[in-house]
Amino acid sequence: MTLFRYETHLHTCEASACAIISAAEQVRYYKEAGYDGIIVTDHFYNGNTCIPKELPWEDWVEGFYKGYENAKAEGDKSGLSVFFGWEAKCRFAEFLIYGLDKTWLLNHPEMRTWTVEEQYKYIHEDGGFIVHAHPYRVRDYIKEVRLFPEYVDAVEAINVGNCSDEFDRQAAAYAKKHKLPMTAGTDAHGIEKLHSGLAFQHKLEDISDFIASIKSGKYELIKPR
Repeated sequence: MTLFRYETHLHTCEASACAIISAAEQVRYYKEAGYDGIIVTDHFYNGNTCIPKELPWEDWVEGFYKGYENAKAEGDKSGLSVFFGWEAKCRFAEFLIYGLDKTWLLNHPEMRTWTVEEQYKYIHEDGGFIVHAHPYRVRDYIKEVRLFPEYVDAVEAINVGNCSDEFDRQAAAYAKKHKLPMTAGTDAHGIEKLHSGLAFQHKLEDISDFIASIKSGKYELIKPR
């Protein structure tokens, strides 16, 4: 059976301070690696963004969106599907947000101060989907593990950037305990030797198709390789 592979967690140097390659380079790499699509999830306002926070909100969003726009333009040339998301940071935890767009961001400048509970409420109201990224990772910028099972839709159970199988095992156990779907991603910054993601039995039409497929359970986790 043919499976269609998608990267679910990816950063570009256009918007993420920690990424070392451009959106176009990411697209070319994943195309050569045999993937069918990527979701650009650059670090958002309260995370490791490289877009100056002193900019007016409209300008900030425009700058932030460049990573996705540049990836989409390159993907359209090469035939790689490119979808939009972002990685939000709140209470030492990080969340992958899918299903919303630039217009939605422009209309919600107040999201910069949302709590985890508010984030869930308002993103859900407009059809968004929230995945707790690498929930058991502890590093200098994540001081402690904070879990919010009632305020997420899924758990990232494989994250290549964790560099620790134990973090992934804990995340998988957490997802099972709370009966939450599991996702997998590389957390790609341009330096990885292994890659992950999700595989589907059909080519995804858009980000809504991605969300619906996770909800239906019709996908497989790609083990790092």
